[in-house]
Amino acid sequence: MKAMILAAGYGERLWPLTSDRTKPALPVLGTPLVGYVAQYLARYGCEDVIVNLHHQPESVRRALGNGSQFGVRLQYVHEPVILGTSGALDNAREFLEGDTFVVVNGKLITDLDLRAALQTHWKRKALATLVLLRNPKHERFSVVETNDGLVTRFAGMPAPAAAEPPLMFTGIHILEPRIFEYIPRGGFSDSVSDVYVPAMASGERIAAHVTEGMWYELSTLRRYLDISLALLRDRGEDLYTGRNPSIDIAAEVHDSVLWDDVTVERGAHVRGAVLGDGVRIPAGERVEDAVVVRADLVSGVTPPAKALKGQVLGDNFVVSLSQ
Repeated sequence: MKAMILAAGYGERLWPLTSDRTKPALPVLGTPLVGYVAQYLARYGCEDVIVNLHHQPESVRRALGNGSQFGVRLQYVHEPVILGTSGALDNAREFLEGDTFVVVNGKLITDLDLRAALQTHWKRKALATLVLLRNPKHERFSVVETNDGLVTRFAGMPAPAAAEPPLMFTGIHILEPRIFEYIPRGGFSDSVSDVYVPAMASGERIAAHVTEGMWYELSTLRRYLDISLALLRDRGEDLYTGRNPSIDIAAEVHDSVLWDDVTVERGAHVRGAVLGDGVRIPAGERVEDAVVVRADLVSGVTPPAKALKGQVLGDNFVVSLSQ
């Protein structure tokens, strides 16, 4: 079975970690985020995979290569102008046409049972099947309303006082090739507003597969740190270090993620932090609840509109996560 990974996003809310790479190429405990998606697809027999690229495309190519280390055979399709979640499918239709295929957002780490979702899809004879989860914390994920196993409406953000946990979309779709009858040709389009809503209005069946399991979506700096620490705790650890770490024996470093070539000098205290490639924390300095990258990476750069504010401190650019 063929699959597509959506990897063309900018990752504005993950800046400055995305200052030199795009969101799906971010390392999460040593594996690129998009690599987790490729491994997930490989586990369910989706070995022929296409990845769409737009922002900093070479960072994804470097992260994934030909896909062999993740168990897949990869092709890439570039979008000079970003095309949206269904415009991306139109741009890859020659690869995807012909049989049922899977589409997964490139910013996920999950173990949701894709095989069970496929069974739901075929049993319901659906045009598309959306994999859904309950949202007990009422986080800001759009509500999906269902009836008798079918999607009936895409609503707005969940109401905090709602009595029952709403359903949310996981970013995993299963689609029939007939979906291309509903996707506009040659331009930007959105899967929900431009494809699923008109398809349902025409009487098409959009199935809802409600499931349970591990599902992490890394879209903000806070989520990046919290999810990385959750994965570490599953290993019984509280610290990740990339290649060539230099941590002085008299430094304290806990509950943190250190990328490659990071130096933490004598007496420094680091807790609840992400330290990017080549960051040096000077002797005696305290870093807590923050993301730190080298200042030269962002020098002269206008931060994206959705980025958190940061400040230059010596050779580092520091973004507090308590904003």
